[in-house]
Amino acid sequence: MSSKPNLTDATLELITQVKVELPLYSEDTFVCGPDNSCIGCPKKLLELVESEVSYWESAVSRGIIPNFEELRRFGKLCKSVKRGLVRNGIVN
Repeated sequence: MSSKPNLTDATLELITQVKVELPLYSEDTFVCGPDNSCIGCPKKLLELVESEVSYWESAVSRGIIPNFEELRRFGKLCKSVKRGLVRNGIVN
């Protein structure tokens, strides 16, 4: 039976998973649609996630460890953004 990861490892694993599953640095996701057919702005959603990812990468590298609530909120934000991107057809 494997042990649970500590908060630092869990944060880094979540960041890695977000970078794999969400198109954070893809150019075509940062363009607004000309026909305004978006449901929620994918550009703004991805910018929000990108800023959180950058913050937590920097915080962990400086030795600042998130608590359970911060990690839960970060995960919930990423899950909600992914749901919005699926609605817009950007992510499957």
